[in-house]
Amino acid sequence: MSAGQVRQIVLKGRLVDYTLHRRARRTLGMTIDDRGITVSIPTRASIAETERFLLERSNWVVEKLAEWAARPKPASFEVADGTRFPMLGQTCTLHLSHGAPHVEWVQGVGKREVHLRVRPKEAPRRALLRAVQNYALGYFGGRIEEYGWMLQRYSPGLELPALHLTNARTRWGSCSRISGIRLNWRLIHLPNAQVDYVVAHELAHLIEMNHSRRFWEVVELLYPDHPQAQAALRNAHKIIPAW
Repeated sequence: MSAGQVRQIVLKGRLVDYTLHRRARRTLGMTIDDRGITVSIPTRASIAETERFLLERSNWVVEKLAEWAARPKPASFEVADGTRFPMLGQTCTLHLSHGAPHVEWVQGVGKREVHLRVRPKEAPRRALLRAVQNYALGYFGGRIEEYGWMLQRYSPGLELPALHLTNARTRWGSCSRISGIRLNWRLIHLPNAQVDYVVAHELAHLIEMNHSRRFWEVVELLYPDHPQAQAALRNAHKIIPAW
C-alpha cells in the first residue's frame, strides 16, 4: 500500500497537513486519528475537489484534530520479563525467556499470564505482538461462532463469513458478505463485554448493512447490554497500550 502524498491546506486560519491516497473508489473519504488527517479519493479526482471536500468540513476537521491533540497518549510499555499489559480487561504478566520459540497462555483465578520463549536474537516486542494477535484471532473466532449461532436461529441458513484481523486506527470492525468480518486486534486488550458488543454489531450487519432501526433490533437481540458496552468503548484509548 502506498504511503500517500503529504499535502497542506489552510482550515479555519490554521495550516494543517493531510495525507492523500488515490484509491479505486467512487467517493471521497476521510479519517482523523493520532496520525492526523488521511483523505482517500477516486483515482481521477482533482486536488481542487479534494480541497473543497476538506473546506466544506473544516469546522468538524478542526474540532476532531483538537480532540485528538487533547487525548492522553496511550501508555507505552517495555517488553521484558515481568512486563504487565491488559488482556480482555485483566492484567496479564509476561514471563520471557530464550530458546526455541514457544507461547503458552495461562489463566487462573484472578491472574493471567503469557509464557513467551523467543530466540536470543529475536525482538521480544515483535514476538509478543505476534502472540497477542494470534490469541486475538482465536478468541474472536470463538465469539463469532457463539453469536453467529444465535443469529442463525434468527435467520436460518445464514452463512458466517471468514474472520480477519485489522490494524485500523479508527474502526473497531467491519463486515461484508464478500470480504468477511474484520475486527481490530487491539480489541483483545478490552473487557469481554466490549469485544462481544463489537462482534454482535458486525454480525448484525449480515442482516442489515446499515444502521437502520432493524439493524439495532438485531443488535439488541444478540447483545441486550449494547448501550453500556458502546459507551465504554469511548474510553478504550485509556486501556489499550501503545505498540
